[in-house]
Amino acid sequence: MKALLKKSMSLVLAVGIAGSLAACSAGSSEGKSADKDASGSIKLTLWDQSVGNTDPSAKLLPEIIEKWNSEHPDIQVDRSGTTGEQYKTKVKTSLAAGEAPDLFYGMGGGSFMQPYIESGNVLEISSYLTDDIKSKMGPGMAEAIEVDGKIYTLPVYTHIANLYVNTDLFNKAGAKVPTTYTELLDAVEKLKAADITPALIGEKDRWPGMYWYDIIAMRQAGNEAVIEAFKDPSKWDSPEFVAAATKMQELAKAGAFNSSMFSMSYDEMLGAFNAGNGAMMFQANWVNAGIEDPSSAVKGNVQVIPFPTFEDGKGKGTEIFGGAVDGFYVSNTTKHPKEAVEFLMYLSEQLGTQGYLAGAGLPSWNIDGLDTSSLSTLDTSAADIMKTATSFIAWWDNILPADSAETHKNLIAELLAEEITPEEFCKQMAQLKPTELKL
Repeated sequence: MKALLKKSMSLVLAVGIAGSLAACSAGSSEGKSADKDASGSIKLTLWDQSVGNTDPSAKLLPEIIEKWNSEHPDIQVDRSGTTGEQYKTKVKTSLAAGEAPDLFYGMGGGSFMQPYIESGNVLEISSYLTDDIKSKMGPGMAEAIEVDGKIYTLPVYTHIANLYVNTDLFNKAGAKVPTTYTELLDAVEKLKAADITPALIGEKDRWPGMYWYDIIAMRQAGNEAVIEAFKDPSKWDSPEFVAAATKMQELAKAGAFNSSMFSMSYDEMLGAFNAGNGAMMFQANWVNAGIEDPSSAVKGNVQVIPFPTFEDGKGKGTEIFGGAVDGFYVSNTTKHPKEAVEFLMYLSEQLGTQGYLAGAGLPSWNIDGLDTSSLSTLDTSAADIMKTATSFIAWWDNILPADSAETHKNLIAELLAEEITPEEFCKQMAQLKPTELKL
């Protein structure tokens, strides 16, 4: 595993998150969420987005905080969880108003956190980190979390996206698990003929559909071409990306996706897949725990594989979608930076190691001595896929500037709905702003 992380993190660094983005105004008021209670104990507030019933982090966070609070009566932590898109809005609003909690979860990979780092909303924690803390991280992690030589967060998990295949439904349909685009189309046809929904998308939240287009574009054009297009958006309007959009729409027209996709949320998509109501799902390895949960109808019948390669594509199966390191951040308005960073260290290591064993993500901390025998086949398969990686591209909505990310997701929804042609899609993609990250 050490070799795995050392290799992978060096590749993550190749698509590093450093860059200059439009600055947001730093909160000038003191943190309003940190204070002392009547007993004189310091009170820290923590916000996160782990609230799903099958999210291992949602189960672990209360346990970790309860243990911290019992062992640190002088520093008490109060946690609040909010789901996905609502969470992003909540954090953005609070940071802009100078009313952020002492600590909060931040999506890895670039554009979500970068404006707040650039504008001074986030506490730099470099001076708090000792060599002992760094030695507990996985190989390459200390370097992976640096932004222009400074550290603002500690790693928790690493996630990569792959194709989840319900082998039971594939067998019923007489379909072959696809390794190429042609085989993917053939599987869709056989699954449809067997009255099985080939693949599920929770497009109500838009980003699940984005995952499909983005991996199709990476397989069609190759990671190098995608990175160049992030820098020069005019390159989105090129034959490779038109071909990718054509394939995305071809799959939709072939009935590859659930007819309910525009009214189905991400959570509902997970529920439908875990209930056995769809044969494929393209998602990150944070879904593993839910699939393997005892309540899941598909437990033991799901295989995770790299997304198929294309006969006419330049992308390789070893070019990975994902790889960003997620973590928690300390607000620069906290009244108790030392105590907040102390808790950040505890939280990051505890959640990172316990969460890995619970199937929440690939590890970012030293796992020597941990009993990994309980890991599911999905967890070990995802780790094996990561070992093969030759390059990574993180979630596109974290690489594109925020307004362009929204446009990107909306265009994909329109493409799926056949409201625009692949050519129109690419011409509008060419109007996006270039990334401000250093790729």
